[in-house]
Amino acid sequence: MSTVREVEHSYVGPAFEDAKVRDAMRVGVITCRPETIASDVARMMVGYDVHSVVVADVDPERGLWGIVTSLDLARVAGDLASVTARELATTNLATIRAHEPLRQAAEVMSERGITHLIVLQSDSDDPVGVISARGLAGALAYGRS
Repeated sequence: MSTVREVEHSYVGPAFEDAKVRDAMRVGVITCRPETIASDVARMMVGYDVHSVVVADVDPERGLWGIVTSLDLARVAGDLASVTARELATTNLATIRAHEPLRQAAEVMSERGITHLIVLQSDSDDPVGVISARGLAGALAYGRS
């Protein structure tokens, strides 16, 4: 009898080689304001079952300007209530268009040493989702040939 239980597959798209970013991304962008306390960011991650929260300004002209990942939270060596999203966020955002090949997302993540990309609409700079290294793994593991 096997001790490994079958896992529900979260990816049902094409094989990795044929997949586009839109096939493996998480639709929607979960955001917080720069002033959000890190403990609240952690609660958001758990509540939405995600590993990143995009930091956005209330002013639509400023738009998105940072991302906090679960690894950023892990790096905090103190009380999460004393740190804000502004202090934790990576501000050199990496983006990719929804219609780009999934392989390109993997290459950008690998080159930059990151695990999340903000996905933009194919024809505008509007964010529509986030692609994570886990999303890439799902396409690699369960993509349909």
